[in-house]
Amino acid sequence: MIYNMESKKKLFVTLGIVLILVVGLFLTYRLFFGAVQSQEEKKVFIVNRNQTEIQTLDKLKAQGLIKNKTAFKVVLFFKKGGIEAGGYNVSKNMSAWQIVEKITNAPDMKWVVIPEGYRKEQIGEKLADTFGWSDEELEKWNTEYTKMNIDYIEGTYFPDTYLIPVDESGFDIAKRMTRRFDEQFAPYISQFAQQNIKWTTGLKLASIIQREAGGKDDMPLISGILWNRLNQDMKLEIDATVQYARGKTETGWWAPIKSMDITNIDSPYNTYKYKGLPPYPIGNPGLDAIEAVVDPAETDCLFYIHDSSKQIYCAKTYEEHKANIEKYL
Repeated sequence: MIYNMESKKKLFVTLGIVLILVVGLFLTYRLFFGAVQSQEEKKVFIVNRNQTEIQTLDKLKAQGLIKNKTAFKVVLFFKKGGIEAGGYNVSKNMSAWQIVEKITNAPDMKWVVIPEGYRKEQIGEKLADTFGWSDEELEKWNTEYTKMNIDYIEGTYFPDTYLIPVDESGFDIAKRMTRRFDEQFAPYISQFAQQNIKWTTGLKLASIIQREAGGKDDMPLISGILWNRLNQDMKLEIDATVQYARGKTETGWWAPIKSMDITNIDSPYNTYKYKGLPPYPIGNPGLDAIEAVVDPAETDCLFYIHDSSKQIYCAKTYEEHKANIEKYL
């Protein structure tokens, strides 16, 4: 009888301890690992490029997506997964475990950086690589999506950093980039109008300046030289326009041209053969190049070269230009 009483006491004590542990674990989970709230509240959690883990934890806490940074770090440790920069569709009713599972898998939105001066085919290649496009989708980017507006065939796919949903179509990405162009280019339309320059003409010139400059400091001088040549009815004789007409080579889209390219390529983009600007821009310029078109440097120069360090040298005459070539190249 005494034995049975002691056994019952031990059983109750054991059950009590187990109950306390269960309740403790439940409360710990709720307090540190559970969802911030019970009802669904969708958000896009953005992980910036080069964002550290500490910054990610701070953002999760600041945006009310997790209850405790230390607890979340423990879950992240056990998951042993990396966090890719991008955007993730999450909700405040997700637990720490669910959020970790979400942000250590493929993002719902990806960062895409479009450098200044890229032609649209280069942009298409970058998008295809980022989003796993088929050859057919890339071809549609080059031949359909970017040719629906005659003034937006080239030059209007604004170079910038974009956060793009992974399921967004190529057509919608094209519209996204041209909308960004419209926003960024809007302040310059009136400036072009004041100088009696069609905006499409200004954009062509900006695209050439972007490709020809060694850096943004060169752009006003190159702009001044190109305007001088246009105003004097001279051929522009720009390598970058011939590169555009030639297209992609084994070493890329912008490999140096050869004398045979100038001779053999019969294209309105070959500014060694034809006067004036090409039919469309030869790439997608940034704002510095656009600014240089409306605010060129005052110069008497008609020629320029860059040395191996991208230092620019200009000349007023062809004889001076040949001397610069001999001296600096």
